[in-house]
Amino acid sequence: MDSILSLSYSMYSNKGVYALLLGSGISRSAGIPTGWEVVLDLIKGIAKIKGEDYGNSPEEWYKSTFNKEPDYSVLLDDIAKTATERSQILKGYFEPTDEEREQGIKTPTTAHKAIANLVKHGFIKVLITTNFDRLLERALEEVGVTPTVISNDDNIDGAVPMIHSQCTIIKVHGDYLDTRIKNTKSELESYSEKMNLLLDRVFDEFGLIICGWSGDWDLALRSCIERCKSHRFTTYWTSINDPSDKAKALIELRKAEKINIKNSDSFFKDLEQKVVALEDIYKPHTLSSKVAVSILKRNISLPNNKIIVHDLIMEETYKACNENIRFGMNDTINEQLMLDRIKRYEANIEVLLNLFITGCYWGTKEFSDILIKSIEQIANFDNRSDGYFGWLNLKNYPALLMLYAGGIVSIASKNYHNLYAIAIEAKCRDKAEHNRQTSIGKNIYNYCIFDTKSRAERVLNMVNRYSPVSDYLHSYLREFMKSVIPLDLNYDRAFDYFEYLLGLIYIDIKYREFKENEKSVCGPIGRFRWRYAYNPTESPLNLVNLELDKFGDEWWPLKHGLFDCKKERVIEVKRRYDEFLKTLNWD
Repeated sequence: MDSILSLSYSMYSNKGVYALLLGSGISRSAGIPTGWEVVLDLIKGIAKIKGEDYGNSPEEWYKSTFNKEPDYSVLLDDIAKTATERSQILKGYFEPTDEEREQGIKTPTTAHKAIANLVKHGFIKVLITTNFDRLLERALEEVGVTPTVISNDDNIDGAVPMIHSQCTIIKVHGDYLDTRIKNTKSELESYSEKMNLLLDRVFDEFGLIICGWSGDWDLALRSCIERCKSHRFTTYWTSINDPSDKAKALIELRKAEKINIKNSDSFFKDLEQKVVALEDIYKPHTLSSKVAVSILKRNISLPNNKIIVHDLIMEETYKACNENIRFGMNDTINEQLMLDRIKRYEANIEVLLNLFITGCYWGTKEFSDILIKSIEQIANFDNRSDGYFGWLNLKNYPALLMLYAGGIVSIASKNYHNLYAIAIEAKCRDKAEHNRQTSIGKNIYNYCIFDTKSRAERVLNMVNRYSPVSDYLHSYLREFMKSVIPLDLNYDRAFDYFEYLLGLIYIDIKYREFKENEKSVCGPIGRFRWRYAYNPTESPLNLVNLELDKFGDEWWPLKHGLFDCKKERVIEVKRRYDEFLKTLNWD
């Protein structure tokens, strides 16, 4: 196996355990000068101002003229006396003009963009760089990641711990807008105690991918690597040419894998493509879903095969939980990342969702306890209550998919005992009071995963929809239902009927737990509220009225335990809910 493929497998299997060490070579194709090149250019400017010829060596001219080694900070002070003036001078080296931007100069390269995508997908969390530029920061911002940047001791004191940050950039030589950056030989010989401790921790705890760094000039950084005795994960050293003797010594010390590359752009693009391809390959495949569903169908009709059904469904349940628990609750939130996480939740639960639909559609009452156990496990898999509310809310999404999918097919097959099982009997932690349990039908509903309707519209690409979450679920779940609900018309009816019934269940549970004489009432709002505005006779509000009039106490939901099997109870709950729905206006 070649080294890049080996690295790809290792990075895929060990998300976030590799740190990147990036040198000036990573920004070379962007036209960004090195720190030393900036120093030499500044010297040339001073010589020109003095009207002197610096000859073939600006460095030697400076030494002989001023009797000292060139120092970045001193040079800037000599040329510009205020921070604003210094900032304007440096922008010319690192910030692109409009013309340069059009030509792709001093903008993030292919390598920067590939690194940013690896960060976005969680494969890399720590970036160490000797560069002063901000190309990494810009590439990360383009994919919606706001990194924690450490460029001096002050930043270290206030930085978010690396384990809680989606991405940490450690700029060991500083940032170009800070005159404390390190350039000269003496400056590169040592770091502060705080920086040394931070780097010691990274080199001890992370694997290392080195690119664009020769290892020749940065004595302090080389010393950090040399004093690290542990090698928990492999070091990969990339180089275009044969490494120098000093680099070879570090390669031997770290027992590093050498990777010959054409350039940093092609290396990181290749790495990104391989890692993402592995992620696609190993996500649940539709064929595995078909096989699992076929096994379930053969066994769910036979009560004696309950153990087989239990083990099949619960094995997929535990797999989904193990994948979902990996998501961080303290990662920086943006809408692209929210959509990415939604897609990962969907991939993780794909096989289980197919099994759950089959179980709810075909399963008799003898199998309901398995369905309860599965959805309870999904709804309660993550006990974490600390973190950003956006992520804490979104972790309810897998349970929401299961509740909707199971509820819709239970209605379509008239297996209301399964709807009662997953919406009433199945329990999860109450969102309002974490120390108590409540029915999933009260705690999990369409808007429980987003804090605002506008965010739901943007994340799900459902802008200007009255019910963006419901519309998205309706579209997403359709493919899963085609084998049991072939006609779109029947699917639409079952979906809308379920959402209305879920609203009734929500209000029934809520006011049973609290005050039954509570005057104010509100509940989940589904797509049914607007779909039947001009055809109310087909609305689930009207269908439930007709069914109650026709069947009375024999109405299917009542026969299977919903609303305490009491017709007068569902009539009262329905009156409250319908009055609330009338108060809504589409603005």
